[in-house]
Amino acid sequence: MDNINQIKLSNNIEFFARQVVEGFITGKHKSPYHGFSVEFAEHRLYNSGESTRHIDWKLFARSDKLFVKRFEEETNLRCQLILDTSSSMYYPNFNEITFEKPNKILFSVYASAVLMNIFKKQRDAVGISTFSDEIETHILAKSSNRHHQLIYKELENVLSINAKLNNRKTSTISALHEIAERINQRSLVFMFTDMISNDNDLEKIFDAIKHLKHKKHEIVLFYVSDVASEHFLEFDNKPYNFIDVESGESIKLNPSHYKDDYLKRISEFLDILRLKCLQYKIDLVEVDINKGYDQIITSYLLKRQKMF
Repeated sequence: MDNINQIKLSNNIEFFARQVVEGFITGKHKSPYHGFSVEFAEHRLYNSGESTRHIDWKLFARSDKLFVKRFEEETNLRCQLILDTSSSMYYPNFNEITFEKPNKILFSVYASAVLMNIFKKQRDAVGISTFSDEIETHILAKSSNRHHQLIYKELENVLSINAKLNNRKTSTISALHEIAERINQRSLVFMFTDMISNDNDLEKIFDAIKHLKHKKHEIVLFYVSDVASEHFLEFDNKPYNFIDVESGESIKLNPSHYKDDYLKRISEFLDILRLKCLQYKIDLVEVDINKGYDQIITSYLLKRQKMF
């Protein structure tokens, strides 16, 4: 997160995403786009009346003939971002959310912006869907600059929601089925979620994800969590008042008294999640929101390598 810590939290999501991607490219990963972008293929004679944009002027200086560069497009994917915006995604609820101490929704929003910046470089179309107890936003994929600005605006709107007051529940199953019906062109789907849902039925949730697979979409599931507290129950040895941010229900207990049983249950859950993704050929990326955005970029590039 070195390149992130130098950027103040602001509403300029596009600027942030550009800084993260440029930092990635110039850092330890020297050439992440090698073999992915538009590559030169050959020359052909220029036809009178067509655009002069791709004329090879250096070749013209040598040959006194007009040739146009032809390119091989290895890009032009359609990408759909799907964000779970229910109240559980606003955990942890710090008094002040920062890049050093993000919550799950902040991380997911900025990770989506980072992916969008890469899509733009690759000339890929991008759309966005957000859901909690219902679909809140559904914008199909396009590649224009105006369209990008619309999606950046939607991402800013997600961050402005006061989820603690709204008690926004999650209806993952119905939302994913509806999104699957709305995306009619084959796409690369990126889903950000903490897998916490009112449905509480992992088998049915995966039936909904399989609906996307049946529509021939490729899926990358970013399972986002605050690993220290949500996976390892790292709290001080004292009583806490735990509040379910989606239902408003609360319970007071000392987490240390339940840690062994909790660790067993979360381990079983993760084993099932990994097995289901392997079974249905879904790319699972287990994301620790405190580990930075390189994990998101690397996962995207690996997926793209497998597709081409």
